[in-house]
Amino acid sequence: MTVRRISAGLVAAALFTPGLVACTGAGTTGTGASPTATASGTATATGTVAPVAGDAKQELLASTEAIRTGNFRFTMTGGGSTAEGQVHEPSQSARIRVSLGDASSDLSMTLDVIHHRPDSWVKVDLGGRAAGKVPGVEALNLGKYQHLDQNRIKGDRNLGFDFDRLDPAGSEVLTRGITEVRRTGEGAYAGTIDVSEAAEAGSLDASMIAALGAQAKSVPFTAKVDPQGRLSELVIQVPASGQTAAQEIRVTYSDYGNATAAQKPPADQVVEAPPELYRLFD
Repeated sequence: MTVRRISAGLVAAALFTPGLVACTGAGTTGTGASPTATASGTATATGTVAPVAGDAKQELLASTEAIRTGNFRFTMTGGGSTAEGQVHEPSQSARIRVSLGDASSDLSMTLDVIHHRPDSWVKVDLGGRAAGKVPGVEALNLGKYQHLDQNRIKGDRNLGFDFDRLDPAGSEVLTRGITEVRRTGEGAYAGTIDVSEAAEAGSLDASMIAALGAQAKSVPFTAKVDPQGRLSELVIQVPASGQTAAQEIRVTYSDYGNATAAQKPPADQVVEAPPELYRLFD
C-alpha cells in the first residue's frame, strides 16, 4: 500500500481499496464454488440452470426507489473500514464520515465531509506509524474543516458529491445486475449479482472488480427490505482474488424521509484547502 492510495475513492471506492485491506488484514480467506451466469438464467455448481426469480428481482428494484428521494441515512462497512452519513436532497446537503484502517494499521485516516450546495468541506485526521510520511502533511491543516474549490472537485468521487446521483452505494445499479435471487424469509432475499459493470455504483472499486475476473459475473449477496418494502440492507460477499482476501461489504439504509440537513461547519473551524489536500486525493 502506498501512502497516497489509501484515500482513493471516498466512501466505498476508498473504503474497499485492496491495498488497505491488505494492510489491515481484514477479510477471510477461501471461497466456495461460484455459480456462473448464463443468458437464460444462472448455472449452479451442479450445472443445473436456475432462472432469475423475476418477481423477487422486481421487488428489490422497487425497494431502491425510496433512495432516489434523497432523504435517508446510510452506513457502509467492509475491509476493516466504515462510512456513515446522511443525504438530504431537500436542502441539497449531505454529510459523510469515513474511517479507513485502525490503530493496528500503518496508516489510518478519518474524513468528515460536508456538502451544502454550493459549498463543500472536509476535515482530515491521520493516525498510524506512516502518518508523518503523507506527502505535504505539514500543510494539511489537520483538525480544521478545509473549504473545497468546486472547480477542483467537480466529478471527483473522492471529495465531490453528485446531487443527481444521491446514493453513495449505488444499490440500484447493483440490483439491476442480479442474475439469480430467491426469497429466504419475510423481507429477506439471497442470490447472485453480476458486478462486472458495477464500478459506477460506488460500493465496489473498479480495481477490485477487475481482480475478480470471471468471478465478478456471479457474486453472492443477501438483502433485506423494511415493512414498507424499502431497501434496508444489502450485503455483497466478495470472493478472494489474487492477494486480496474474501470480504463482506455491508450497506444499510434507515430513516427514510426523516434525515436532517447537514450543518455547515462553524466559521472559526474553516480554512481554505491547500494544494496538498487535492494532491492527496489524486
